[in-house]
Parts: sequence; structure tokens; C-alpha cells
Amino acid sequence: MDVKATGKYIRVSTRKTREVAALIRGKQVDAAMALLKFTPRKSALAIFKVLRSAVANAEENHKIRDFSNFKVKVLNIEMGPPLKRFMPRAHGRASLICKPTTHIKVVIADDQGGK
Repeated sequence: MDVKATGKYIRVSTRKTREVAALIRGKQVDAAMALLKFTPRKSALAIFKVLRSAVANAEENHKIRDFSNFKVKVLNIEMGPPLKRFMPRAHGRASLICKPTTHIKVVIADDQGGK
């Protein structure tokens, strides 16, 4: 059984988030959550929240209580639209500052293939 969760427009760089995502891809859900909890990166907190949301979706929508055999099947980190801000410069000009956003998609799945 596959359970999904997404987090959109998260104010973290996509490149930095992919570094943290590589740590937990393919791991057990409990081990991945423990690893994310002690990773000192802002993106680790964002991925942790989306993973926790996938677990909550499994509990609420599919009545699954035991996550000992669930793994992180898919963890996609995609670039979101940048927030565009302006910084005042000399001679009345303005320069553009683009602040990156990230979309995170998590799919957790049962090891036994949905049994």
C-alpha cells in the first residue's frame, strides 16, 4: 500500500534539500524520522514534517497502526517558483533578489507489497 504526502512552496533551497533527502531515501520510516530529527539543517525539518504527514495520512485514511515494515519508497524534491523581491540600489535603481522555494513529495510503502 502506497501512502503519499506533499509539501509545497517550502522556503528552502532545492539543492540543500536534496542533500538531506539522499540520507533517508529507501530507509525504514522510523529510522528516517529519527535521522531527520537529529540532522541540523532547515530542510531536515521540512522533510520531517512531510514524512510525518504521510504517516498521519496512513493512520487516518487507511487505518494503519504498525509502521515497522514501511519504507520511504519515493522522495522527490522539485523546484518551486521563486519569490521575487527587490533590493534598493544606488541612483534610484532596484535589483532583483530571487528566493527559492521547494516542493517535497513523499511516498511510503509497505515492504510486503501491499499485503
